[in-house]
Amino acid sequence: MGLKTKILLILVVVFVVMQLFQSSKNNTAPETSADIFRVYPMPPNVKTILGKACYDCHSNSTHYPWYSYIQPFGWWLSSHIEEGKEELNLSEFKDYSARRRKSRLKSMAESIEDGSMPLSSYTIIHSEARLSSQEKELLVKWIDSVRASLN
Repeated sequence: MGLKTKILLILVVVFVVMQLFQSSKNNTAPETSADIFRVYPMPPNVKTILGKACYDCHSNSTHYPWYSYIQPFGWWLSSHIEEGKEELNLSEFKDYSARRRKSRLKSMAESIEDGSMPLSSYTIIHSEARLSSQEKELLVKWIDSVRASLN
């Protein structure tokens, strides 16, 4: 057996063994009383947009694509979701202090307006999460109206 064959065999074995260590999944209750959907009045179209563009990474309920079961992609995805939830968790929005809610809403609007959210690495694979200019405008108007009600 040649050196290249041995290296390839080792890589295959490592890859197979990696599959035995699946990442934990972010699948708790899809909607709770602390969910932003329940905290603030929201038109159905805003709820739909938030659901398709934000909830996979910024809530306690992620819809996992097929590739999330292949390591190391699953580990990367799990880490990405944890980072997103640390920054903003829409499932636990009511549990934030009033100051943090205002701050998160402001950040949401800014991220939508400047195009940094949803992430391009997400929208490449999830084309349904790409926001049109009308969807961005609708979300920002709703966020601004919620922020105004908090003052």
